[in-house]
Amino acid sequence: MQFHITPPDETLRPELQNKIDNLAKPRGSLGRLEEIALRVGLIQQSLSPTLRAPENILFAADHGIVAEGITPTPKEVTWQQTLHFACGSGGTGIGFLCRQHDFRLTVVDAGVDYDFPAGCGVVDRKIRRGTSNYLTGPAMTLDELEKCLTAGAGVVDDAAARGCNVVSFGEMGAGNTSSSALWMHYFAGVPLEKCIGAGSGLDDAGMRHKLDVLSRACKNYEFELNGPGSAWNLDGGPREVMARFGGFEMAMAVGGMLRAAERKMVILVDGFIMTACMLAASRLHPNVLHYAIFAHEGDERGHRLLLRELKADPILSLGLRLGEGSGAVCAYPIVDSAVRMINDMESFASASVTKYF
Repeated sequence: MQFHITPPDETLRPELQNKIDNLAKPRGSLGRLEEIALRVGLIQQSLSPTLRAPENILFAADHGIVAEGITPTPKEVTWQQTLHFACGSGGTGIGFLCRQHDFRLTVVDAGVDYDFPAGCGVVDRKIRRGTSNYLTGPAMTLDELEKCLTAGAGVVDDAAARGCNVVSFGEMGAGNTSSSALWMHYFAGVPLEKCIGAGSGLDDAGMRHKLDVLSRACKNYEFELNGPGSAWNLDGGPREVMARFGGFEMAMAVGGMLRAAERKMVILVDGFIMTACMLAASRLHPNVLHYAIFAHEGDERGHRLLLRELKADPILSLGLRLGEGSGAVCAYPIVDSAVRMINDMESFASASVTKYF
């Protein structure tokens, strides 16, 4: 899968900044709103940016590593919640937020170990019924990874065809904080113990077990790469790390992010797992970061370090760790306010107010 992502043309920056500075207010007085408006204007190459048909795309899949007891969440919760997202009453965490902020919620089966009934509202992009256990081998093949990237890109193409130009991504999959921790470890060079968090509620003993399992998975991988006594290196590059430790839902989210950037859409980045996906996407195509607005700093251990690695300044800090795209949708009204500011506020000239700086 090839993506052609170019950074926004910076030629417009002075004119955008001038427009923001000449709104009838003290310069810089609307703080982050001004920064966000500038970013969205550059993404859209417009002095009057717009946000249209916002959509939260939620990918779901099962993880083979769950067999090692690294999460308190039973495996069946993945398919149960996925079905609930798609055809329930809208009473899920992401459901009520999407309804509140007028987001379309698209739910995608990337690799759930369940056969969803026809017509239930789940988009079928299933690779297979869950990844393999990466303690003993790759979670997926490189061919499966490419299928994920292609499928994720296709779902974003469908959203764009519906008029969407601002997109967030969410996930459902027991065990995916472990995959995120491993991507963070390899792509950001952070010690593994600092990447691992409680996930869906591990106690101290559970955390120690999780670290032990993931540490052994790393040792097995590094042994396979280099053999005994060799200095470890990433011979296979980022795609190999993604395939070795990732989830189908995470890989599809990466494909979606890359396509959204290619289409010059605004990408709202959710919590720990989606930030790990943005990190992986940036290792494939660094220019993707120009299109990202980081929504919040979550409560999962390691998220702050991951945001620092990406030099990201998130909008919110609410102690969230639900995932599903919830933090991104929560942050959307702030982005909307930034766009309304640049479009709806009068300038000093139009308001007949003396410019005093």
